[in-house]
Amino acid sequence: MPCDTKLKQGQTISDRKAEVLKTVEAVRKGLVSGSIKPKIGPQGAIAFEGLFAIDRNDVTDACIYRRLMATGSALALAEIAKAERLAGRSVNRQAIATGAHSHDGGNTWHNHKG
Repeated sequence: MPCDTKLKQGQTISDRKAEVLKTVEAVRKGLVSGSIKPKIGPQGAIAFEGLFAIDRNDVTDACIYRRLMATGSALALAEIAKAERLAGRSVNRQAIATGAHSHDGGNTWHNHKG
């Protein structure tokens, strides 16, 4: 997965993979407990409100979403489905692939393209 390639100095790919999986598991637990809320943007991108920069380990919301969809618990996926219903739109994988994202838990959205 692309998130595995953002290595920190001295970090192995195996260490990074473990770090990504640990971060995704923390988000899954946060979704289930309600401390983290998924938010769907107007273009269909996803952000995780309540996930702070210090806890995300340079793992993007898009990467977290992809891992949750592949391996997530039914309760975490139900929270994402609930956010889609509240937003009136589904997560758009094409929007995620083009880089649409939020740096502030879903209050503003952009893709860093000129």
